[in-house]
Amino acid sequence: MTTRPAPRRTRLPRWAGAGAAVLLVLGAATACSSSADGDEAGAAGSGPAPGEPSGTVTVFAAASLTESFTTLGERFEEAHPGTEVTFSFGGSDSLAAGITGGAPADVFASASPGTMKIVTDAGDAAGAPAAFARNRLEIATPPGNPKDISSLKDLTGPDLKVVLCDEKVPCGAAARTALDAAGLELTPVSYEQDVRSALTKVRLKEADAALVYRTDVRAAGDKVEGVDFPEAAEAANDYPITLLENAPNAVAAEAFIAYVRSGEGQRVLADAGFLTP
Repeated sequence: MTTRPAPRRTRLPRWAGAGAAVLLVLGAATACSSSADGDEAGAAGSGPAPGEPSGTVTVFAAASLTESFTTLGERFEEAHPGTEVTFSFGGSDSLAAGITGGAPADVFASASPGTMKIVTDAGDAAGAPAAFARNRLEIATPPGNPKDISSLKDLTGPDLKVVLCDEKVPCGAAARTALDAAGLELTPVSYEQDVRSALTKVRLKEADAALVYRTDVRAAGDKVEGVDFPEAAEAANDYPITLLENAPNAVAAEAFIAYVRSGEGQRVLADAGFLTP
C-alpha cells in the first residue's frame, strides 16, 4: 500500500483578526459580515490542542493485520480529527528490511518477536517493543474441505497440493515449528512470501490446503474453510509493536500504539480472531 504524504495545513496570519476589527468602523452591516467571515476563517485555521496527535502516521504492519489494523486506523482517525493513518502491509521480514534500509515509517507491528528483533538489533526501535496480540495457525482448505483434511498429518498425502509460507516469514516459521512438533516432513508445491499469498492459492483452488493464521481464515469468510489441529498450540506467535527511532510523527505514532493496546483496540483484534498475548 503506497504511503501518502502528510496533508498540508494552512493557518491564518496573526494580523487577520486585527484587519477584521478595523472593518467595524465601516458600519454595522459591514461589521456583522466581517465578524462572520473572521469566525469562519478562525475555525478553518484552528488545529488540535498542543500535544494532541495530528498529521499522518505511517504504520508498517504484518499482512495478517490488514483487516483489523484498517479498522483501527479508521477509528483512530475518528477519535483524533486531523490525523490520517496510512499502512504498508506485507511480510514482516520484508517490512523489517525496509525499515533498517531507511524507509520512512512511524510504527512497526510485526507478526513475531524474531522479525521485530531485526529492527531492534539495528537500533531502529525507539524503545522496547510491546506484545499486543497472539495468533495461531489453521489449515485452510477450499469451501467444503473437498479433500477431507482433518489433521496436520493429512497434509503429507502424496496427492495433496499444499502451500506454506517461506520459513523466513513468521507464518512459515510457525508452520515449521508445528510440523516439527508433529514429527512430520512436508514438501509444499510452493513457498509464499506472506500469509495472504498462501491463502490466495487456496482461494483460487491452485492448492488443496495451506497453513495460515486463523485470523486470515476468518477474514476470508466463506471463501475458505478452516481446520484446527492440536500442534498449532506449539507454534503460537506473539505480535510486538514499537515506535520507530526516526519516526517523522512520534506524537501521533505513540497515540496510535496506545490505541492498539487499549480496550477498544483489543476488542477489534479479538473480533478478528486474535488472542491475548
